Amino acid sequence: MRETATEPPHLVQSVSRALRILEAVGREPSGLSVKQIASRCEMSTTSAYHLVRTLHYEGYLTRLNDGAYTTGTEVSDRYRELVSAYRGPSAVGEVLRRAAWESGYSHILGSFVDRRIVVTAVAEGRNSPYIEELVPGFDEGAHATALGKSLLSTLNPLQRRRYLEENGLRRFTRNTLVSVQTLEADLARGERIGMQVEVAQFRPDVGCGAVLVRNHRDEHRRLAVAISAPAADVQRKTVLIRTRLQQTARQLLEAMTPSVAV
Repeated sequence: MRETATEPPHLVQSVSRALRILEAVGREPSGLSVKQIASRCEMSTTSAYHLVRTLHYEGYLTRLNDGAYTTGTEVSDRYRELVSAYRGPSAVGEVLRRAAWESGYSHILGSFVDRRIVVTAVAEGRNSPYIEELVPGFDEGAHATALGKSLLSTLNPLQRRRYLEENGLRRFTRNTLVSVQTLEADLARGERIGMQVEVAQFRPDVGCGAVLVRNHRDEHRRLAVAISAPAADVQRKTVLIRTRLQQTARQLLEAMTPSVAV
């Protein structure tokens, strides 16, 4: 659950509580009883029972034979809709899949969503290590991924510092850059070579390269594309990876630009 420094006024408490229940149940694969849900969500058993019954009826919770509740199928339906909305036109997915197939590396698209850097689409490549977190909706570790750095580079220094203060500089590996100063130097290096790069900063033995697809004045229309690959490949094939990414970025921009009939 995302927390904010100041809770906005006029929140509907029953909706907030229902969402807390979904989050609690989603973190427990074996399911939770109503009493466990009430305890974890800090609400009365009666309130939990009524909310759970409603969520179960609507398909957002599934009741197991032992009486415990797990995430329901409606959640997966909403996730598919989220993935489709994030990705954009179907041609975007086709470009990513083709690039992943031809290069053998996973390709990741990212943008700003609600002022956070978010993975919006992924196409898996056969030669890339699988990274469970890099799925549509992932919005952590912008400072430790090339995709995040590419989008961070579009902010001015004050905006960037504010973003990092709000989201933190979590250490993922011993190579993660956890100070604003070192990150700024790394971003400047990426600008010089025409591609943001990270090697084993997010996951050991994994590297990423990323370029901008579109740097729009509207923050939420900025896009970046990245590849994920074995760290050694990123170090040895920097020029080739940059060339491929720039080509893919052009193809993605064309895919997102509606054609005009003449």
